[in-house]
Parts: sequence; C-alpha cells; structure tokens
Amino acid sequence: MRQYANVITAYAIMIGLIILVGIFQSWSIALSILNFCLISAVMTMGANIQWGYAGLINFGIMGYTALGGLAAVLVSVPPVREAWQVGGLNIILCVGIIALIAFGVRYVLKNFIKSNKRTIGVGLIIVFGLIILRLVSETAIESIEAVNPAKTGFLGGLGLPIIFSWIVGAFFAGALAYIIGKVALGLRADYLAIATLLISEIVIAVIKHEDWLTRGVKNVIGLNRPVPYEIDLQSAEWFIILVAKWNSGTLNLISDITEKKVLLSQLVIDASSVYVKLCYTGLFTIVVISLLIITQKALYSPWGRMMRAIRDNEEAANAMGKNVIKQHLLIFILGSAIVGIAGAMMVTHDGLFTPGSYRPMRYTFLIWVMVIVGGSGNNFGAILGGFAVWFLWIEAAPIALFFINLFTSGLPETHSLKLHLLNSVPYFRYLMMGLGLLLIMRYRPKGIIPEKIKHI
Repeated sequence: MRQYANVITAYAIMIGLIILVGIFQSWSIALSILNFCLISAVMTMGANIQWGYAGLINFGIMGYTALGGLAAVLVSVPPVREAWQVGGLNIILCVGIIALIAFGVRYVLKNFIKSNKRTIGVGLIIVFGLIILRLVSETAIESIEAVNPAKTGFLGGLGLPIIFSWIVGAFFAGALAYIIGKVALGLRADYLAIATLLISEIVIAVIKHEDWLTRGVKNVIGLNRPVPYEIDLQSAEWFIILVAKWNSGTLNLISDITEKKVLLSQLVIDASSVYVKLCYTGLFTIVVISLLIITQKALYSPWGRMMRAIRDNEEAANAMGKNVIKQHLLIFILGSAIVGIAGAMMVTHDGLFTPGSYRPMRYTFLIWVMVIVGGSGNNFGAILGGFAVWFLWIEAAPIALFFINLFTSGLPETHSLKLHLLNSVPYFRYLMMGLGLLLIMRYRPKGIIPEKIKHI
C-alpha cells in the first residue's frame, strides 16, 4: 500500500479539485470536466503505450481520434436510402477496386524479385487503378451529395447503437496504424514524428472534404446516445418523484404551491443534466478501469519487459533474437486503437461530429503534454496527466479571473490595467499551461508519477 501512497494522494487531490468545482461553480460543470478527463485518460493511455512502453513518437493522435469519431457516425446514423439508390452500388464497386489495387500490388511485390520492372508494374497498377476508381466514383459522389444536402447529402451509417462504434473506432484507428507502421516505422524518431503528423492532417482533410462519407464541414448532429435524454427525464414521473424526495427539505420550506412547483421544475431540469452526465461518467469509468487493468497486466508481463528492453536498447534486443520491427508495429497498432476508442467516446458524449474541430493543438500536442506531465511509462501517471492538464485547460480562465479580481479589487472598474487583464483572461490558459509544463520539467522531469520498474 505504501508504494501507491503518492498515487492515492495525487488522485485524491485531483478528485478534491473537481468536487470544489461542483461546490463553487456547478455539479454539471464538474461532471463535464470529469467526463472529458476520463476521455483524455484513454487517449493518454494510448499515447503512453507507444511512447512509454516502446519509445515511439506518434504525432498523429489527431487522425486516430477523428477516425474514432467517424466510426460513431458510420455506426449510429441511419442509412440514407435515397443516397444509396443513386450511388451506393458504385461506392461498393469502388471499395472492390481499392481492394483489387491492394491485392495487385501485394501480388507483384511478393512474387517478383526486386527490379525496375517490378517497380514499373506496381506503378502501373496504382495509376490505372486510380483512374478507374475516379471514373466510377465521380458521378456517384455527385449524385449522393445532391440528395437533400441541407439535411443529408451522404450515405449515412448502419443505424446501430452508438456504443458499438467504440469497438469499430478501435478497428479503424488500428487499420490506419498498420498501414502507417508498415511505411513509416523504419524512419528515425524525428522523421517518424513529422510523418505521423502529416498523415493525420491528410486524414482530417479527407474527412472534411468527402461529403458523401461524413457530410464534411456541414457536420453531423443529433447522434444517438447510450444514455437517456434530459427532456425525457424531465417528463418522467419516477425522476420527478426522485428529485422531489432528494430536495424535500428545501421544498418543505416553501408554503406557496406555485412557487414550490416552479422550484421543483427548475430542480428537475438541473438534476436531469447531472443524471445524464453521471451516466456518461459510469460508462467512461468502466472503459478507463478496464484499459488500466489490461495495460498494467501487459506492462509487467514478459511482453512488457521485452518492450521496455527494446525501448532502452534496440540493438541489444535485436541481438537477443527479438523481432524489433514486428513488436514496434504491434504496439503502434495497439496504442492507436485505444486512441480510436477515445475518439468514438468523445463524439458519443457530444452527440455531434465536427471534422473542422480536429486540430493538432488540442488532439495531439495537448495529449503529449498530458503524458509528459503525468509520467510516461506509468499508466497511473498517464491517467493523472490527462486529469490534471484537462482540468487546468478548462479552469485556467476562471482561476485567472478570480486572481485578477482579487489583486485589482482596489482599482476602479474602468482602470486601464484592470481592463487589460480582464481582456487577456482567455490567453492565461496558454500561460498557465506553459508555466506548469516548465515547472514539471524542472522539478519532476520524469512526471508527477514517474515510471517504476519492478524487478521480478
């Protein structure tokens, strides 16, 4: 128990801060922060598996997150029958053409020795395949995007419960990671970082501009939810009775029937928001705990020790007969798949898919800050980093506003310094993030909860 004392203390402080937000701001805000902390924790576990276990730099987290969000759309949105009628068959044909191109390239690479003829053959297969693909898809895409573009303009999805998209998002992200890993994992660390970042930008560009698949920048709204809707709860008799019993002390103080009904109505509205967020908290907590158990078992298994040995000295591990390339590819796929789960969870929570919102600052570099601050190579540290950095990212403005009002309380409201500081509140987020990262790097260079190696 003593060895986990610092972990328990750090998490207790974090939970205490979230409770303070509930007390001084609102419980709805506190639960929203907690839910996004849990989603961020899933992302940091994915990044930590790649960097903390194997030393792989992946700056493409944004792309895998977006693929998880795309999975939520393709799984949960009902199919648009009119769009399928005018172009669905051609789209299926295009998928077949892409598969034939892939199999053709693989066949040539596998059955012919390396030569100029083989290179020319692969090039011809790709070029002619893309030409045919363009001819088949162009008319179909135009027809699909013309079907009621204000509301649909895309093929839709499968109409299944959105929670299945969490698994599909993992498969999408893992498949992309396999392709990227086959091409880019042989690169030096800095080149790998650049390559993964650029590929993630390509993924975002495709999602934003292929309206037939995702509606592009028109966004997809009104996605199904795995939890009740607030409006349904507000009209449910059992929920109203529950809220009335929970707040019976406050309601009994009011004698006027009309005022009591108005207060009860407002309490039901507030409670419905809290109840829905609690449901999300329960679902996300199950995912985080499940992944934590799995990753902890993996970390201290023979496989985990092998990965750390590869991370620390690739040459020595290779000399011992370990297939470094194969293990790097495997862990690259696993980490990316976990990030894909987080992307689907985020879209599930928001109820909408907005391709234009995926930016490197939020979905790549902030996640890396979380891993570094929490402690790379330590799953508890990575999760704590997700909590701490996201909390500071959200609460930086309220904290800055509090201190500005405190230190300028003696100045008049129209004072130039006070006005300047109040107008600069949104930028304190970046200032506080930078200062926090500098302090961590100076006094805790291995993170708040650094990696611990168990000698077995």
